[in-house]
Amino acid sequence: MSPRERLFDQSYTGKHFVQLYKADEAALCNNVAQYICQGLRRGDGVLVVATSGHHAMFSHCLDRFGVDLADVLGSRQLVFWDAQQTLRQFMVDDQPDRECFEKVLRAAIREVRPTGQAQSLRAYGEMVGILWNARQYAAAIQLGRLWNKLLEQSGISLYCAYAIDIFDRDFDVSNLDVILGAHTQLVPAQPDGTLETAFNRSMDEVLGPRAEDMRKEMKAVRRPSARILPNAEYMVLWLRRNLPHQADQIAGRARHHYALLSDAANTA
Repeated sequence: MSPRERLFDQSYTGKHFVQLYKADEAALCNNVAQYICQGLRRGDGVLVVATSGHHAMFSHCLDRFGVDLADVLGSRQLVFWDAQQTLRQFMVDDQPDRECFEKVLRAAIREVRPTGQAQSLRAYGEMVGILWNARQYAAAIQLGRLWNKLLEQSGISLYCAYAIDIFDRDFDVSNLDVILGAHTQLVPAQPDGTLETAFNRSMDEVLGPRAEDMRKEMKAVRRPSARILPNAEYMVLWLRRNLPHQADQIAGRARHHYALLSDAANTA
């Protein structure tokens, strides 16, 4: 079983995943498709609330993973809703309305038909990410809270995504604290450690002998609250906080290494 399969091959009642994907949309597609696929294999019902472009991408990946799309869509074990259209149904004065949100999402959930004895449900959503990238931060934060309340009440798990580039300054420390506070786990773009390898190589090139000392310091000061972060994302934030004058150079080189490593993995 691959690292990506192990990540999603269990029951995640009430768990709230998040992925930052702008730097690698192909990784988002593979991760979300694996999340959906593993759920379908377990007999979970799956609701996907995404943009039309991502509907097509996810469908292509699921087909590549061997999912009979006609079967699971026909049986309603897998249900697709459009993120923009769904969002419009419960936004009032540029804020998500609690009662409308619950009405709309519960209607969507009722459409889904699990096949397993546990009658478990998984959802994937991009509506919070749409608001965040439109710089409607207060609305995005409120919508995340409404989702978490629904997860508590219904027991479903949720995987959401933000178009944030972790190699760029958009990967802002203060903004990320808000995002992480609303989720239980940040999903790495590549669960096999490719991103961490890319940043380690870049640190070695930019910092030379100091790189190993910096890695030891990162590990020593890592707080328990940072466990939601995969190692690579934690490295990026630590560098931006502690080596702001070199962080951009390290991130730029890491982007190059990451692209080469990902290409090599995809062609292997």
